[in-house]
Amino acid sequence: MQAGSGGDGRFVRETGLAGEVAGLVGPVITDLGFRLVRVVASGRDGGTLQIMAERDDGELTIDECARISRELVPVLDAYGENIRERYSLEVSSPGIDRPLVRAADFERSIGREAKLELIGMVDGRKRFRGRIDGFADGKLRLEVDLEDGRGVRFLGIGVEQIASAKLVMNERLMREALHRQGGPQDD
Repeated sequence: MQAGSGGDGRFVRETGLAGEVAGLVGPVITDLGFRLVRVVASGRDGGTLQIMAERDDGELTIDECARISRELVPVLDAYGENIRERYSLEVSSPGIDRPLVRAADFERSIGREAKLELIGMVDGRKRFRGRIDGFADGKLRLEVDLEDGRGVRFLGIGVEQIASAKLVMNERLMREALHRQGGPQDD
């Protein structure tokens, strides 16, 4: 993936086969009232296509996954020149430890822990794990402990520097997910 910008608000862009598939399926997903989160082509020759989508609230039901899948198969079959004749399509929600691909994802995730991989080096590193402290004007503020004796630091990282970002699965995320689903809660 690479950083970029486009009409769908995502600043992370797929490349290669995944980028081609994203270009094909993105408009269909939008027309259905959902947002494209990410496309991953994996397996032998891209034989598995994983497409993450969501409603505006960040969720997606199994029935909605099935609906999206039914609409995408004819598009991929008709227009996917580089897609193998036989492929496996997986449509899913972003999940609890979701990829962060839009400004709104970071804004909703303030206070949560995230992992980032950058396109280039910052402070001699490309990978960071830390707490999202804020997001404004296309710049993420990440609280990190670089474990270099300097203690906790705050890094300002522009979205154009982000290759990939996702929330870290932890107890807090699990509790929040249970709460959204009306499950038991520990206070």
